[in-house]
Amino acid sequence: MDKVKVLSKWVSMFGMRVPIALEEKGVKYEYQEEDLAPNKSDLLLQMNSVYKKIPVLIHNGQPICESLIILQYIDEAWDYKQLLPINPYDRALARFWADFIDKKFFDSGFRIVWSKDKVEEGKRDMLENLQFLEGALKEMSAGGSLPFFGGKDFGFLDIAFIPFACWFHIYETIGNFKIPFDSEYPLLDAWVKRCMERDSVKKVLPSPDRALEHILQLRERYMVG
Repeated sequence: MDKVKVLSKWVSMFGMRVPIALEEKGVKYEYQEEDLAPNKSDLLLQMNSVYKKIPVLIHNGQPICESLIILQYIDEAWDYKQLLPINPYDRALARFWADFIDKKFFDSGFRIVWSKDKVEEGKRDMLENLQFLEGALKEMSAGGSLPFFGGKDFGFLDIAFIPFACWFHIYETIGNFKIPFDSEYPLLDAWVKRCMERDSVKKVLPSPDRALEHILQLRERYMVG
């Protein structure tokens, strides 16, 4: 019988991906919450000795690190319900946009939340990045006629991006702006609402208010210039 354990932090958008994927696959797992600063567990330091960060998936004693790599591993290790598309081009497209989210979208949000002098730049870039993702969703969902980035099925790219939904309130509050989902990103707006109806997402994502309260507390202690 498989022994599956997840090392993560409840507020991490990267960490949320792993239990969502396991829930979608119907895989039973043990969850261990990590206190990242400065009390990382011995198990985390052992299982991810290179980066020393979450998330980590431990499958029968073997660690897999980095959230997108973990998602692909989960998809290959458990056959039930394909997360990545079968078509090679569609798979490449999903990986491309997941990489975009981790590099471009995350970076714009990081500047809003954690910098003192790059907030306006981060806000501008975030709105531009959302426009790119709105276009990607339109292309990958047949003009919006299909419900998800994965077409008719909730899949890899949906799992990669939906954890950011509980951070939108954080970005808006700290950045003192409003993301115009209704007018500028209607496909993404509808997509978020559909995703939030899924049991896997509802089980894993914290409330936006809880996440905001936690991040505001962290900002009081850790701020970059």
